[in-house]
Amino acid sequence: MTLRAVIYARYSSDLQSTSSIEDQIRLCRERASRAGWQIVGSYEDAATSGASLMRPGIQRLQQDARERRFDIVLSEALDRLSRNQADIAALYQNLTFAGVAIETLAEGRIDEMHIGLKGTMNALFLKDLAAKTRRGLRGRVEAGKSGGGNAYGYTVLRHMGEDGEIRRGDRKINEDEAAIVRRIFTAYADGMSPNRIADQLNREGIPGPRAGKWDKSTIHGNPKRGTGVLNNEIYVGRLVWNRQSFVKDPATGKRQARPNPESEWIVTDVPELRIIDQALWDRVKTRQEGRKIEQTDREAWERRKPRFLLTGLVKCGCCGGGFSTIGKDRLGCSNSRNKGTSVCTNRTGITRQELEGRILTILSERLMDPELVKVFVAEYIAERNRLAAGHVDDRAVKQKELAKVIKDQDILVNALLAGTPPERIKAKMEQLETRQKQLERELATAPAPAALTRIHPRMADNWQERIRALIAGLTEPDREGEAREAIRGLIEKIVATPVPTKGKRMSLDLTLHGDLAGILALSLNADRLSGQQKTSCEQEVEESAGFLVAGARNQRYLRLVERQIPKLAAKCNLF
Repeated sequence: MTLRAVIYARYSSDLQSTSSIEDQIRLCRERASRAGWQIVGSYEDAATSGASLMRPGIQRLQQDARERRFDIVLSEALDRLSRNQADIAALYQNLTFAGVAIETLAEGRIDEMHIGLKGTMNALFLKDLAAKTRRGLRGRVEAGKSGGGNAYGYTVLRHMGEDGEIRRGDRKINEDEAAIVRRIFTAYADGMSPNRIADQLNREGIPGPRAGKWDKSTIHGNPKRGTGVLNNEIYVGRLVWNRQSFVKDPATGKRQARPNPESEWIVTDVPELRIIDQALWDRVKTRQEGRKIEQTDREAWERRKPRFLLTGLVKCGCCGGGFSTIGKDRLGCSNSRNKGTSVCTNRTGITRQELEGRILTILSERLMDPELVKVFVAEYIAERNRLAAGHVDDRAVKQKELAKVIKDQDILVNALLAGTPPERIKAKMEQLETRQKQLERELATAPAPAALTRIHPRMADNWQERIRALIAGLTEPDREGEAREAIRGLIEKIVATPVPTKGKRMSLDLTLHGDLAGILALSLNADRLSGQQKTSCEQEVEESAGFLVAGARNQRYLRLVERQIPKLAAKCNLF
C-alpha cells in the first residue's frame, strides 16, 4: 500500500530567505519519491519560532492528522517541527495516537529515543542561544549602542567599519522626531494632558513611534517600568537596559514581561544622544509626582470596582475599538478618548446599568421567536439526516467491497486447489489480503452512525426559562459569578454605534453578536449551571450544537438556516 505523506517546513526569522521553505520542500519531495510515497499536501510556517506550537501550519497539520488524511509527516529535521522539549513530545504522542509516523531527512524515522535525546538537545540549544544573545546585547549596551529595537527620536545606523565589517547598533538623533519629543515634554510640563497631546498630533497627521496613531499611553506610559515617551531616560542621555525580562507562559505560548530588580539594570551614559535638557525633564517629573496625588482616589476606585458583566465584549461601531471605563459606571470608546476624535468621532457614552439592561432584554425577550424556531428545527433535522445518510452510504460501500475482496480470495484458493501454479496467483492474493486489512481497519475506526438528536419545537420556551434563571442568578451572591460567566459565554461581541435621536442628541444602537453554539446548547437542555456530569443525551445535544457551527463544511447549512430565519439573524447577528 502506498503511504500518503505530507511535508512540513519552517524557518525562524524574517532575516532568513523565504526560499528556505522551497528548499526544504524540494528535498522532502525527493526523499518521498525515492521511497515511493504519495505527497498529498504540505504545511509551512514562515518567519516563526520553533519554541512554541502556536503556529498556524503545525496546528492545521495536527487537525488533519486527527482526521487521518495522511500516514506520515516528512520534514527536514526534528527541530523544524519544534525546538521545545515538551511540545515535541506532545506532538509525537498526538501523531502516534492518530496512526501517523514522523520521518526527517536528518534523523530518519522518529521514535521515542529521538524524542528524548533530540528534544533535550534542542531545548539546551535554545537556552544556550538565549544566554549568548543576552550576553552580546549587554556588551553592545555597555558600549552605548542599541540593545535591540529603537526609541522614537533616533535613527539606528548601519555602516562599514575600518576593518571592512558592517557595524550595527550606533544611533544618531533624528531631528524631525526629536522636535516632536521636545514638543511633547514641553506641552506636558505646561499642563496639557497626554490625551490632548495625542489628539493634536493625530489631527496634524504626525505618525506615532510605529507609524501608527498616537495614544495617551504611548506618551505617559508607566513611570515605574520606564515605558512611554515621558519616562524614557535616553532623552536625557542615560541608556537603561534590562529593566524587565520576558518569560513564556507554557499554557498560551505568549511572553509575559516581569520587572527586574534595579540592581540588575545596566545603565550607560550617552550624552551625545540627549534631546531634553535637565530643567525640562525635572518639570515633567515634578508634574508626574503631583498627578499621583490627584489620581489616588480614582486608582483606589479602579482597584475596588467589581468586574463588569460585559467587560471586553463591547466594540465601537465606528472604529472597531473597545469600550472602556470613562467615568464611574460609564463606558465609552477607548480610541476616541485615548487617541482623539481624529481617530474616532464616537464620543457617545452609556451607563453600565443601561447597557446591561438592554443586552439582558435582548437575550431574554427578543432572541427566540417560537415561529422561527419551528423552521430552524425542521432545517436542522433535515441536514442531520442528510449527513447521517452520507456516513451510512460510505460505510455500506466499504462493507460491500470487503465482502467482494473476501469472495475473490476464496476464488483464488479454489483455483490453487484445482492445480493452478502458486506463482501465478501469489501477487494477486497478497494484494487482496492488504486491501482486506485496510478495509477492516477503516471500518473498525469509523464512527458508528450517530442517532439523530430530536429538538423539541418548544425549545424557545425552554430558552426563556433558562436565560431568566441565569439573569435571576446575577442577584444571588452564591450564584452571581457562575451566572455571569454563563451569560458572557453566550455573547461573542456587542457593537455600539452612535445614532441621532429625536431631540438631536446621540444615543447608542446596540447589536448583539451571539455565540450560536452556546445559545443552542443552553436552549437544547444543556444546563451550564448544573455543575453535574452530563447525561449521554445532554452530551449529544452539545455535540449537535457544535456541529451546527463547526466550520467551512457546515457553511451550506448555515446559509440555508440564515435564509429561512432572516428575522432572527437581523435581531441578533448570529451568523
